[in-house]
Amino acid sequence: MAQPDILVRNVTAVTVDPDRRVLKRAWIAVTGDRISAIGTELDSEPAGAKEVIDGIGMVAIPGLIDNHSHAGHGLVRNAGAGVDTWFEACEEIYARGSTPDFWRAEARMVQLERLRGGVTTAMTLLGGGADIYRTDDPAYGDAHCEATVEAGLRTFLAVGPGRPPFPRRYRTLGSDGTWRDADVSFERQLEVSETLIDRWNDVLGRGTGICLVMPVYYAHHVATSDERRQVVAMGEAVMDMRRRKGVLFTQDGHRDGSIALARDLGVLGDFALLGHSVDLTEDDFVALKETGASIIHNPSAIMSVYGRCPVPELIEAGINVCLGSDAAAPDRGYDMFRHMAQCMHYHRRHFRDPAYLPPGKTLEMATIDAAKALGLEKELGSLEVGKKADIVLVDMRKPHLYPPVMPVTRLAHFANAADVDTVIVNGRVLMRGRLTDHLDAGSILADAAEQAALAFERTGLTSLLEEPQEFWRLARQPLPAS
Repeated sequence: MAQPDILVRNVTAVTVDPDRRVLKRAWIAVTGDRISAIGTELDSEPAGAKEVIDGIGMVAIPGLIDNHSHAGHGLVRNAGAGVDTWFEACEEIYARGSTPDFWRAEARMVQLERLRGGVTTAMTLLGGGADIYRTDDPAYGDAHCEATVEAGLRTFLAVGPGRPPFPRRYRTLGSDGTWRDADVSFERQLEVSETLIDRWNDVLGRGTGICLVMPVYYAHHVATSDERRQVVAMGEAVMDMRRRKGVLFTQDGHRDGSIALARDLGVLGDFALLGHSVDLTEDDFVALKETGASIIHNPSAIMSVYGRCPVPELIEAGINVCLGSDAAAPDRGYDMFRHMAQCMHYHRRHFRDPAYLPPGKTLEMATIDAAKALGLEKELGSLEVGKKADIVLVDMRKPHLYPPVMPVTRLAHFANAADVDTVIVNGRVLMRGRLTDHLDAGSILADAAEQAALAFERTGLTSLLEEPQEFWRLARQPLPAS
């Protein structure tokens, strides 16, 4: 066996490979950016590794994958005290109060949070809220991708046009320090998206993938023939670029017949990842079967309060389902262990049956099923020889993770982001002993706090950062006065 660059030894390896092997007293060899060998104490370890990581008491898992989130949300976390006013804050800040420095600071902070939680690959929309994507200028996407490269993780950045009517109004800070409003057309947003694809789409190399996004449309959006023609034309333009560039496509907020409509509008295929997808119809199921699109379940999201994604039913119908965090705002974060546990309890409560979504299946949704949704199941999502060396070591030597039996159950039910000890991505050790030497956490957090404060000040929304007295004593928080 060739001399490896890294040897991880003395671990329990939850491989999520085709046989779903769980290997006790295992070792994993890494050469370059790939896993070059896997064995147990019954096999001879390769000698002469340049770096040896003793993982005694730890479980090795594939890097976790978060397939739905929003750039920007890290700096509007809690805005509006967790009620619907935070949507307004997103629109104001993303379209009129943000600079490239805002998007860079947010991405740096989020990538640090992901790294410390064992999330090695993610998909994130360049904005969101009310379909506000910061694609009026490439500078915003550039800033996000630069932060991704610095962190060493992988991120698909979803870019594309917002919702009609066009043009959309954006505010930018000029080189002379003055703010200017500009009307941005659908065509301009597509042009910027193509520029970002050409500059950054190299997810397995630099770690910066680009995919396309467009808003979800419901029946009332295409009620007239003119409205339908406009939406069809926009969809055709987005799909033409997707085909020419060979990129993925995602949408945020499907529900109650909108998947079937998306099929009829011609924007679905096995290249599509559909977020939330609650209260689905029979026709939605048919559309998913016909097109091969994947569903992204976000069990901790507000939309999962408003409706239910029928995950067990989708899985039993043969439809691929993966997990997403839905980002940090307004009331959650990037801890995929939390979202796995939430997923299990959410659907068990619905069916009043604790047999639904066993721990292994739920872990698959954050690893191999998520990789399949990205079209990367041959590269990511499991610990197998030849795959990318994305390896996460979870320290199981903790009271909440004992006794030391049934590692898959302990991971899915009891582990959390703070239990992640070591993270290897692309064959590079990015965190060991929870230390991230290539990232200055202090400066990242200070920059994030400064850019968030500036954005709220610019938009006159600082009042949304004050916790209301209504948080106390009441059973239900009152809605804000209109």
